[in-house]
Amino acid sequence: MPQQIIPNLYRIPVPLPGNPLKELNAYLIRGKDRCLLVDTGFRQDPCRQALFSQLKELGLAPGDVDVLLTHLHSDHAGLAPEAAGEKGTIFVSAIDRPALDCYKEQRAAQWDAWLLRFGQEGFPAELLKDMEHTNPAWSMAPPEGGHYESLVDGQVLEAGGFRLRALLMPGHTPGQMCFWVEGEGLLLLGDHVLFDITPNITAWPDMPDALGSYLESLDAIRNYVPKCALPGHRESGNLVQRVDQLKEHHRQRLEEAFQAVKNHPGAGAYELAGYMTWKIRARNWAEFPVAQKWFAVGECMSHLDHLMTQGRITCKAEDGLNRYQAV
Repeated sequence: MPQQIIPNLYRIPVPLPGNPLKELNAYLIRGKDRCLLVDTGFRQDPCRQALFSQLKELGLAPGDVDVLLTHLHSDHAGLAPEAAGEKGTIFVSAIDRPALDCYKEQRAAQWDAWLLRFGQEGFPAELLKDMEHTNPAWSMAPPEGGHYESLVDGQVLEAGGFRLRALLMPGHTPGQMCFWVEGEGLLLLGDHVLFDITPNITAWPDMPDALGSYLESLDAIRNYVPKCALPGHRESGNLVQRVDQLKEHHRQRLEEAFQAVKNHPGAGAYELAGYMTWKIRARNWAEFPVAQKWFAVGECMSHLDHLMTQGRITCKAEDGLNRYQAV
């Protein structure tokens, strides 16, 4: 059921079955001419039914809204073309847009770049070959089509009497954006800051130090003091306190990754991730679900990349595999 936050602004919970995130927080801004839907859910029937049934409760049907995406991930963008319909516009950062607004061949090329890096880190080939079907980043992403428009840092959108200022906060994705609702003191966070789970920070082919970018973005968002912070998943909380907690979390994770490299010289990220701690229901690394191994290895890679920028570890390619050493 939609939850009114303030007049003309609603939270729409969208369940994510079988996903550790459990639920997406979509938000609906009601306008006189057009309404603006912030994020959508996976391209799968449970998300589709939950989203569109709640829009119906608000007197809206697919095609009655424009869509504003905080970032490219499929749990946020999967239903964007369906929700916007033929007349609606899908707004997304100029940086994340190419991953969504491109032909299947281009998406395949981007995916191949991911598979190459993961293979170089020792991710087993027999597991990678099924990733297209088991990883929601591919299988539940939006289809081709949709009218996209790019947003840049500082750009202002107007909807429902609100002014939403786009804040580029790279890290979780290269083009992750938050939106400051000027005059209301509300901050739409996407997945930049989550309050009871930690956003996944993975390595990106076009970001040499994703974790470093994320930590800088945390410092930037800490300057805002919202009356209410609106995250992409689960509950809200104190923004400044949570930013400090996230920075401390990654400081500890960097030390854990460094110790893994120090104790296992010559290992790649796939092996090293198995020596790090993860909050997941599995007895050991071998029993991790394949999709969760992908996210864990990606996060391990981002911490290794940051350790390299700090000069604490080195990486040498041997026989097509990356091998890390502590300095």
